[in-house]
Amino acid sequence: MSGPRSEDSTRADFGGEPELSAEERKLRGVPSQTPDDPIRNVYYVAFVAALGGLLYGYDTGVISGTLIQIAQDFGITESYDLFGATFSGHTIQETITASILVGAVIGALGAGWFAMRFGRRATIITVAVIFAVGVVLAGMSPEPLTLIGSRLLLGLAVGGCTQTIPTYIAELSPPERRGGFVTFFNVAIGLGILSAALVNVVFKDAGWHWKIVVAVVPAVLLIIGMLRAPESPRWLVNNDHVSAARMVLRWVRPDGKAADDEVGEIRHVLRRENEAEGGPWSALGEAWLRPALIAGLAVAVFTQITGLEMMIYYTPVILSMVGFSSDFSLWANVGVGVVYVVMTVVGKLVVDRLGRRRLMLTMLPGSAISIALFGLVFLVSGDQPNPWLALVLLLAFMFFQAGGIQVVGWLLGSEIYPLRIRPAATGLHAASLWGANLLVTATALSLVNALSLGGAMLVYAALNVIALVVIYFRVPETKGRSLETIEQSLKRGTFLPEPSQSGS
Repeated sequence: MSGPRSEDSTRADFGGEPELSAEERKLRGVPSQTPDDPIRNVYYVAFVAALGGLLYGYDTGVISGTLIQIAQDFGITESYDLFGATFSGHTIQETITASILVGAVIGALGAGWFAMRFGRRATIITVAVIFAVGVVLAGMSPEPLTLIGSRLLLGLAVGGCTQTIPTYIAELSPPERRGGFVTFFNVAIGLGILSAALVNVVFKDAGWHWKIVVAVVPAVLLIIGMLRAPESPRWLVNNDHVSAARMVLRWVRPDGKAADDEVGEIRHVLRRENEAEGGPWSALGEAWLRPALIAGLAVAVFTQITGLEMMIYYTPVILSMVGFSSDFSLWANVGVGVVYVVMTVVGKLVVDRLGRRRLMLTMLPGSAISIALFGLVFLVSGDQPNPWLALVLLLAFMFFQAGGIQVVGWLLGSEIYPLRIRPAATGLHAASLWGANLLVTATALSLVNALSLGGAMLVYAALNVIALVVIYFRVPETKGRSLETIEQSLKRGTFLPEPSQSGS
């Protein structure tokens, strides 16, 4: 980076607007230097903010390999007494697992107001602090109730980061490369899940406490990194800090004219929005916004209910059913994590060239076919299929799911909601996703018990087909378009894809 600009240079660049003081720059997250390479700064923002995704993936994944140890340590057997009442041990373990998902729904809804009031940057820093406190409390828990409460607290951070981080990255990224930068978050989630699987396998005989507490390290790194990151320019403009927004955009755009034009576009959209009555939550009911909400929330829910989350949580159980040893099943779970990470990276590399809509429409058929074959293998063989064939079909399903709709789930939610409703809509988006995750987690094994494993897989295959149809008719392409252009298409009534379109 080059040195700080002179005051005269700054005044000239910003059309006579006064230069912000050092204190104001720090308060608003405004960079104090002009970069030699603005794209490098976007990479910095995306890498640092994506640490929240790593924490999300690790904290939700690590419990699968520690739950048996926790049950033994706390003396959770077939029954457990709590507050004078007797609960089944199975219920206590399910509550420990699901508490983080309950917290995530609450955190996703609450983070929207916090981000609107205090800014995206302050929200991410707050989330990182909650992560750090939560993992320490969880790792030090002396009994189940404390652990449940600690994981509920962690859930607030998980929901908050998924509501805020993709939007924050999207608002700082150049339109033509926004998909690739936002999907750093998806890659980080995959790395967190894979890290948890590896820790659970390699250190399976070690104590569970440190496996949880070690997540404090990326939480602290996220805090430190975000202290050096800027505030969202859209939040700054929305709060009348136009000069600060210009400076931030100069820090992440290749030329000053592009930054100035973007500020002008944001101000134009905001002026139109400010003429409307009502706050972000009340505005959600307005008819012109409905196509964006249907598209975003549908994709959010389908990322969870089409089978991938069930596979992540229950792969060892499923593979044990088909004859693999428990040790091999744990290693196969690592394989699932590897496929998830690799395909998320591949999706990240192609999403800005191929497009969000086309990527989903290309991969969902493969996802539906592979999980349908997985189910049919069980039905035809009487629940005793060739275990290696079952593993291949499982990994094929992960290939198509992780490289398709999973890449787009968080990305689309960061793009299609207008600025006026963005805090409320992204909160609703994340809450819908986490609510669907909670539904899948709570019903997956019950569905298997009711329909058999093969029957349950056919239900997930049908949901993939439904997702394909909904996306074809209700989800437009957003690649290469600025956030303001997408919003203007909603205003004009040209948001939905043309019926004659194929995958574009």
